[in-house]
Amino acid sequence: MSPNPSHGAMNFSLPPDLQKYLSSIDDFITTKINPLQASNDNSRFFDHRREHARTDWDNKGLPRDEWEDLLASARKLADEAGFYRFCLPEEFGGQNGGNLWMAVIRIHLAKKGLGLFNDLQNEHSIVGNFPDVLMVKEFGTPEQKQKFIAGRLEGKVGFTFGLTEPEHGSDATHMSTWAERFRKDGVEGWKINGKKMWISGIHKATHCLTFARTDGKAGDAIGITAFFVPKDAPGFEIESYEWTFNMPTDHATLKFTDVFVPDSAVLGKVGHGLPIAQTFVHENRLRQAASSLGAAEYCIEESIKYARKRKPFGKELSTNQSIQFPIVELSTQAAMLKLLILKTATEMDGMTQKEIERDLGDKVSMCNYWGNRLCTQAADRAMQIHGGIGYSRHKAFEHIYRHHRRYRITEGSEEIQMRKVAAYLFGYMGPRKAELSKL
Repeated sequence: MSPNPSHGAMNFSLPPDLQKYLSSIDDFITTKINPLQASNDNSRFFDHRREHARTDWDNKGLPRDEWEDLLASARKLADEAGFYRFCLPEEFGGQNGGNLWMAVIRIHLAKKGLGLFNDLQNEHSIVGNFPDVLMVKEFGTPEQKQKFIAGRLEGKVGFTFGLTEPEHGSDATHMSTWAERFRKDGVEGWKINGKKMWISGIHKATHCLTFARTDGKAGDAIGITAFFVPKDAPGFEIESYEWTFNMPTDHATLKFTDVFVPDSAVLGKVGHGLPIAQTFVHENRLRQAASSLGAAEYCIEESIKYARKRKPFGKELSTNQSIQFPIVELSTQAAMLKLLILKTATEMDGMTQKEIERDLGDKVSMCNYWGNRLCTQAADRAMQIHGGIGYSRHKAFEHIYRHHRRYRITEGSEEIQMRKVAAYLFGYMGPRKAELSKL
């Protein structure tokens, strides 16, 4: 029996314009990016040689210049074609790309596997993500916007994000880095002392957006200030680069010894730096979940194809339930996760930041922690199904596993995300707080 049309229906189809845009991205990859990847043995950065080709082992494990130059060339092509700045406001050359479109694009690209079009190991993509630009747009002075937005897009300046410390990660409000009022050569400003750790990209950046306590006590949300600290400032030291599961590394430990910055280096209001650190965290977490989902779908699809083609004992591997059932579970989880990601992204596009935090913070965390976990599970299962070749570097699974395993820790650890979901479920925060507190 057909349903009564007056009852309405939910639409689960992607907008036609979005589908058309994905096709234009694919055409661009085929005509511009793939030929670049195929030239000058650039395939070495993506095939079994990738980790060695990318890593300068004799230079602190940092990315080789040839690798980063190749990524820059791809971004330049994408910028010229109008894809790179897609999510930025029109005033910065973008198209005001929303959360739904960005989520779909990131799923689409990650599902293709490894390639110059999208390499998440260093957040490279032909469709860029610009949390730094949006952060400065929201909180910066006109002078800061000119320097750190226009200059960043022109490739003249760039800044890293200095929040985590050797002794403080998820408990950022307990940070030890301290800044105090100081006057130097007649200039009013601040003197910063402390350490930061896992500061990504400082080898190329000109500044570090450093968060330091300027007032209050450990644990206070108020009293933390954000400072643009030049990398060449006296007392600014890169102590080491930490080698990680997936190389190369660009994750540094920094030391600040009486580093002076003028008042003009403060981003936003003094003592109110924590909201800056949390700016666009929901957008970033959802986009990260989308990329993990796309990578998981790649692993699942490759496993299905391999299991159909492989014939041990003269029989297709895919006829075994021990092969079928794990893929069934992963595919089911991926299908449900995709719906939650797209629904959440759609709702976010109609909300303010405050409304997103109040009503959707738990859904974003659900997407993020489960997407990242699902990806590592799918990569691990793909290795198992492919056997020896799956474990080798001739397949992408080990690379995907090593990289996406990181996301279960960064951008809010899995446990932090789950704790946030629990807080919404039990009414300690979120839309049911008033209701459940009366029980």
